[in-house]
Amino acid sequence: METNNIVENLKKSKEYGKIKRDLVNQLKLKNAKTPTFLSQVKDYLSMWICKELVVMDIEERGVLIEWENGGSQKGVKRNESIADLSKLNSQMIRLLEALDIKSTTIIANDNEEM
Repeated sequence: METNNIVENLKKSKEYGKIKRDLVNQLKLKNAKTPTFLSQVKDYLSMWICKELVVMDIEERGVLIEWENGGSQKGVKRNESIADLSKLNSQMIRLLEALDIKSTTIIANDNEEM
């Protein structure tokens, strides 16, 4: 599937909608639903999409990938998506902290899947 189609499907997913609603609701509860903070929510959702794409790459290609640069040179190296995943997760956590949204303030519905 082409990346643009994957991104569009992620934006239409239930998980994306739940995350967006949760973040906006938490801002609303803090009386912080301002254009600036809503823009930060969009940034968070963009990072979430990137994270999902990275996870898909790791699932598809694995943690270690084979490389070959012509001739007889080839080998195995770590999938660069592993480092990208770590960086994205860290940045997403920092953005939540900047919005003063903590995972401990999220109320999970007992009927929802994790």
